[in-house]
Amino acid sequence: MNYNKKTVKDVDVQGKKVLLRCDFNVPQDKEGNITDDKRIRAALPTIQYLLDNGAAVIACSHLGKPEPNFDKWVKKQTEKGKDPATLTQEKWEKTMAALTLAPVAKRLSELLGKDVTLAADTVGPDAQAKAAALQPGQVLLLENTRFNKGETKNDPDFAKALAALAGSDGVYVSDAFGAVHRAHASTAGVANYLPAVSGFLIQKELEIIGGALAAPKRPLVAILGGAKVSSKIGVINNLLEIADTVIIGGGMSYTFSAAEGGKVGNSLLEEDWEDYANQMVQKAKEKGVKLLLPVDTVCGDKFDAEAAQQTVKAGEIPDGWEGMDIGPETIKLYCDAVADAGTVIWNGPMGVFEFPRFAVGTKAVAEALSKTSAITIIGGGDSAAAVQQLGYADKMTHISTGGGASLEFMEGKELPGVACLLDA
Repeated sequence: MNYNKKTVKDVDVQGKKVLLRCDFNVPQDKEGNITDDKRIRAALPTIQYLLDNGAAVIACSHLGKPEPNFDKWVKKQTEKGKDPATLTQEKWEKTMAALTLAPVAKRLSELLGKDVTLAADTVGPDAQAKAAALQPGQVLLLENTRFNKGETKNDPDFAKALAALAGSDGVYVSDAFGAVHRAHASTAGVANYLPAVSGFLIQKELEIIGGALAAPKRPLVAILGGAKVSSKIGVINNLLEIADTVIIGGGMSYTFSAAEGGKVGNSLLEEDWEDYANQMVQKAKEKGVKLLLPVDTVCGDKFDAEAAQQTVKAGEIPDGWEGMDIGPETIKLYCDAVADAGTVIWNGPMGVFEFPRFAVGTKAVAEALSKTSAITIIGGGDSAAAVQQLGYADKMTHISTGGGASLEFMEGKELPGVACLLDA
């Protein structure tokens, strides 16, 4: 896949309407207050550039997973064990209303220091009227794209209606890296109707992660953690083709341990993937890649923040106990591997980092990354949250804004929301 794409700087936006896909899928509390505005801030450089260069900006985004069809909503809720008698039309409307982008429009106004108008719909009469009246230097935010069932289906009619808001000489700018692995109407479909380029956020992700995969400063060390081998299969496989060292931590390390005949007690285990784990160990040997697995484990007598704990050798977890973190010897092994690296890519925590007593391994790896002179790339999701939480965010070269997207990127998969952009 070609990652060398045209950016917003390669097109003339003066006096034009720009349909800008952002990732405003922000966390909120029960009152609808935004608890973390990082994703809104991440869109500001592109929005500001467009406004400074005489464009009228029509921003759009999804928020959460609304179900726009009442009957389907009832079916899904019933499958989750809810009583169908309680699932009223009124309750569905309330659930949908909670996913409005109104709080985002308010926060974006504050950050930009100018009014951001919110359309009452996405491509309906209100959006059409407000888009038609929009002048250069003004910002309109469309209502949640997923309020329309055509969004997730990449329906051509919905994509066409979105594109039409920008007019016949409009431009489409994609800046929602967190959503480019999905072929939706607002992330890919609209590129069939408007010239499509990337914003600064996507440009940065493509340059940094793409550069690390295509021509890394060596040695390239990949650290992979998280719960399941099954969710990282493609990533491990692809990184064994390009990395010098691959480090395995987190819940998925117990599947590797069991595959080698070790005892893992009550630890997370995917028995169906043991053969695959053995194949990866074999592939590493054939490719001359160092594959580092834990040599000791901190385990707990239950999955609890206050669990009793003990440190044992890897593969020797007693019955009734479960692995919760990497042990001190493993920490030293992993931190040493990072110290001399040229590039480090990290995706997934080393243990149950949400329990402070079992966050030691994750914290140590984050600290080692903060001290190395290597290019350090954090691949979104839990590792990004861990780095932010531990206060090392400003010491990293790049923290990806897309968990699922960065994983698929590292897997070497084509990203529909990037493939659709014009080649540079």
